Amino acid sequence: MGTPQAGTAPQAGAQPHGGRHADWLELFFDLVFVALAAQLSHQLHGDPGLRDFAVFLALYFPPWWLWINITVSANLFVDTGPRRRLLMLCAMLCLAVMAAAVPGAGGDRSSVYALGYAGTRLVLLGLWWPSTRLPGPGRVPRWRPLSYCLASGLLWAVSAAVPAPWQYVMWAVLIAGEMALLLTSRGGGVPHRLDTGHLVERVGLFVIIVLGESVIALVTSADHVWTLRAGSVGVLGFVLLAALWWSYFDFGATSAELMFEAADDRESYLLARDVGGFLHFFVTASVLSMAGGLATAVEDSGHARLPAGALWALAGGLAAYHAAHACIALRYRRSPASVAVWAVPGVGVPLLVLWGGGHLAPWLVVLLLAGEAILHLLYARMLLRRRTSAAARTS
Repeated sequence: MGTPQAGTAPQAGAQPHGGRHADWLELFFDLVFVALAAQLSHQLHGDPGLRDFAVFLALYFPPWWLWINITVSANLFVDTGPRRRLLMLCAMLCLAVMAAAVPGAGGDRSSVYALGYAGTRLVLLGLWWPSTRLPGPGRVPRWRPLSYCLASGLLWAVSAAVPAPWQYVMWAVLIAGEMALLLTSRGGGVPHRLDTGHLVERVGLFVIIVLGESVIALVTSADHVWTLRAGSVGVLGFVLLAALWWSYFDFGATSAELMFEAADDRESYLLARDVGGFLHFFVTASVLSMAGGLATAVEDSGHARLPAGALWALAGGLAAYHAAHACIALRYRRSPASVAVWAVPGVGVPLLVLWGGGHLAPWLVVLLLAGEAILHLLYARMLLRRRTSAAARTS
């Protein structure tokens, strides 16, 4: 869950080890997020404005928050029985309703979106309630799922009848309340240690979903504009996404696994909350934003320049992606100087492209961003070789 890190060097291509892996139900559950990601990224096609970006983030956070909560519950409570299966399938149906409501969630479908999320909170209550009957210190106090899941779900259902714009204000207050309850728990509401290998794998699989949506956006956009120039922009966009995938899974995910394994129970929970829950929202939202920008770059490949909104979605998305990873590295207690070496150019180059993008052709914009991503990857690999050589000399 990050990019080039200082400290113990992971082996390139290493997989999380120990613990269990995602089961078939979790993988099936993730499929609904493929549809959700497509709906959300489509909102940033063309020339989105500030309101479009705000609506995108506001509509993305509730399902992301639900996914994190479902993932943690599956991590803590290993259960393959019919009860859990039915609950997870109900959550999928609720999320599918939310995905269908996304195009009009800022208007006439907002009540449907709210009711869909209310249903997911009740599913979460069903997943956590058995933990309130556990023997010994692992028992979760009943007030936690009753307030965090049941009360929240009922209030989200009530919000369906509240007129705009107060409905959106109520959503923001409810989400803030859920986050505040989580932030004040400090790990006290978790019955036992998280399976860190499973958690890193699950977050990595979600990153694959949003990267996959970016690839789909490239393919479908090229299908709409079947020209050599559109194909060239599509290839450059794929190179950009491939470089991001390579650096994330060769370095970031493995570094996260090592950090989690070195942490005690309380710190492991806090890392999962901060890195997996909060900061990866910005990582995945940035990739979805780039998906919308890349789709527009392909469709507008024959134009002299990209619309301002598409530039913000694409170049701004890459800058936000690197900024989120810099925050992750700092959360791992890396020194600001070691982070700045790669974070400053990682954020600065896309911002320079954004600044001058009004005078650049779409293919050149994507080429410059892909070049930055490749250089970022090469720097990470060079850093790994140096650390491996240093470790060999000292051993």
